[in-house]
Amino acid sequence: MRIQLAQRSEANELLGRSPFALLVGMLLDQQIPMEWAFTGPYTISERLGRDLTAQEVASYDPEAFTALLADKPAVHRYPKSMAARIQQLAAYIVEHYDGRPENIWADAADGQELVKRLMALPGYGKQKAQIFLALLGKQSGVQPSGWREAAGLYGEEGSYRSVADVVDADSLARVRAAKQEAKRAAKGQ
Repeated sequence: MRIQLAQRSEANELLGRSPFALLVGMLLDQQIPMEWAFTGPYTISERLGRDLTAQEVASYDPEAFTALLADKPAVHRYPKSMAARIQQLAAYIVEHYDGRPENIWADAADGQELVKRLMALPGYGKQKAQIFLALLGKQSGVQPSGWREAAGLYGEEGSYRSVADVVDADSLARVRAAKQEAKRAAKGQ
């Protein structure tokens, strides 16, 4: 899968080949720029000296993992809380999916079941689950029946609402513009 979310080739390459890295990037995508969030899994892997796996992250010493995320430049604005969330996500994947995040979507009966599975992940609410489902459907070919409907507005073809629609610099700019317009509309301007 060719992902262009980090706007950095080596980070994008990791996101494209590691479902766990992609889930972590999506988890980090809050209160920081999207590129920073989706570069986070690569930064963590670099600091570990290898690709991150759910098993390794789940079993990592929590204080050491927090320090790993807090090293300058920090992986996230809130490294302590995000380190805990990433470890909770990893532990959940180990416990429920044998440490293989792709098992979350491999046998989902339909889009509704998949969005429910994603919503059960620590740190994933409905909106994040729908965006991730749209990302899987639009960019990786994971398209169980009803996936677009389960993804809500994020599943619409030709929309520019979220990371699910970012495939290059132009689409990134269009998503940013749509988000700014939505914020203005919400404020009644």
